Amino acid sequence: MSSRYTNLFRFFFVCVDLVALCLVNIWLILNFRGIPLDNERPYGLLFLVGNMVWLISAYGVGLYVENSQPDVYRFIKKTIKAFIIFVTGILTFVFIYHYPYSRLFILINFTGFFLFLMITRITMIGVFYSMNKTNGSSRRIVVVGYNEVAKKFVERFSVTRKDFRVDGYFEDAGQISELSKLPIIGNINECIEYAISHNIHEIYSTISPEKNESIYEMARQAERSFIRFKFIPDFKLYVNRETYIEYQDNFPILSLRPEPLEEIGNSIKKRIFDIIFSLIVIIFLLSWLIPILAILIKLSSRGNVFFKQVRSGKNNVQFTCYKLRTLARNNEAHTKQVTFNDSRITPLGRFFRKTNLDELPQFVNVLLGNMSIIGPRPHMLVHTNMYSKALGEYMIRHFLKPGITGWAQVNGHRGEIKDEDQLRNRIEHDIWYMENWSIWLDMKIVWLTIYNTLKGDKNAY
Repeated sequence: MSSRYTNLFRFFFVCVDLVALCLVNIWLILNFRGIPLDNERPYGLLFLVGNMVWLISAYGVGLYVENSQPDVYRFIKKTIKAFIIFVTGILTFVFIYHYPYSRLFILINFTGFFLFLMITRITMIGVFYSMNKTNGSSRRIVVVGYNEVAKKFVERFSVTRKDFRVDGYFEDAGQISELSKLPIIGNINECIEYAISHNIHEIYSTISPEKNESIYEMARQAERSFIRFKFIPDFKLYVNRETYIEYQDNFPILSLRPEPLEEIGNSIKKRIFDIIFSLIVIIFLLSWLIPILAILIKLSSRGNVFFKQVRSGKNNVQFTCYKLRTLARNNEAHTKQVTFNDSRITPLGRFFRKTNLDELPQFVNVLLGNMSIIGPRPHMLVHTNMYSKALGEYMIRHFLKPGITGWAQVNGHRGEIKDEDQLRNRIEHDIWYMENWSIWLDMKIVWLTIYNTLKGDKNAY
């Protein structure tokens, strides 16, 4: 499904779900007899909070954020997760607001909204099943070229597109014996004749026209016979990994990965999010909490309140990273990472590191622009030099601003790096974040960071 129709899919369900939630609330407010006629304002507030909580819940689990063709069953699972978070959020609001809402009103509200969600999702399953039954099962393709590219394509195709059937290959001069269980139907000159006589819908060619000029004529004949003809380019001579194609005007550009933050609009969104979030934290939290923590640090051990260290930033540009001091004075602070039961950690510092309080001054770094709320964690210069030699992919993470927290951290990859596998896992998560960034993903990571802090992280030491 193209991004245009995927976006339409998202927008449709955002509107449908919100309209359903509003209709259920409005009908109950107008018709439920348990609401005092002279005191409908608290129920109106519950109505507004419900809409906001649902959007936060839905986007928090990625219900409306789909980077590929929508998966119906995954969509339903995410709907149920979002509804559970929604119920928890509303009940939390009711408890904090401390107004005697009618329990029956809330129960009917939850039940009505949940039933509507399930009806729309079940209907969607029926529509998808019906479309696949009438159209999908009859869609057939053939592959021109009997080579490694064809093999990999068919293997991937059979996993991701179960509604299609691959008949087999049309061989070329570069054939490989025992390539696949699928049959060799014939040579490439017989492809069009076979496609017409066997109701083939699409032909995929792994042979470029530069290698065989007859492919041009084959493509023209296919389209005249209402058969779609598509090319599978082979880039293995240039890059030995998956590639990403984007367009500048009408020119296809091959890159190694998608980078949403390369778009100026997305980078502006992220920067606005960073500024607003960091200002809120600095004004409403750090303004009174930092003085208290500073006094505790001074009373517990000798040394400065703040710990300043030069670290690697975006494009490997160095910057000064601020933290609350958690270690006693030592000569290895800028060269040796903190380990489990490290004797350099002060008793108060151990608590700070467990609760992430030592990272709070980095919101100033965010406001200054050399860090982001979400991004790869910045490392000491000596570690950047060491890790870049250990793994070639390491420096890719420096395309982004470093973050106070990140996708690797909320997935358990934080703290001491003991071996190459731990480093590789962290890098893979950082690169995945770079390739899949969205503002909702940032919000999700913020929420997961808070959750993990409250729950406790065994790697936080």
